[in-house]
Amino acid sequence: MDITTPALLFPAISLLLLAYTNRFLTLAQVIRQLHAAPAQDSAVVMRQIPGLKRRIHLIQYMQSFGVLSFLLCALAMLALFMHGETAGKVLFGVSIVALAVSLVLSLLEVLISTNALWVVVEDMQRRGVGVGPEA
Repeated sequence: MDITTPALLFPAISLLLLAYTNRFLTLAQVIRQLHAAPAQDSAVVMRQIPGLKRRIHLIQYMQSFGVLSFLLCALAMLALFMHGETAGKVLFGVSIVALAVSLVLSLLEVLISTNALWVVVEDMQRRGVGVGPEA
């Protein structure tokens, strides 16, 4: 394995971290809007709070494992540059594992996010919003 192998992950991890940051910013905006809304105590908002808390934690861990993967990838390149073949391979392997953990956490966050959308859709159906031939 040469130094270019771990270097291949750099653009992918960078884009992944950017996507995670966008998800965090979107979640922060949703939480702030819910907090500022006059109907803060509504049942729909209260049903979403546990999911929002879980999503905050998941995004925190997603980003942490993504950064860890990026750091380990850089250390693998350094080890390979310094002719530490075994250390480079081990660091690269752990980097891939950290990236996989980050992706699994990302999947869990998406599933929780879609559950929150179902809560809103169910409330819309209950209130009769959007019910009709085009809905």
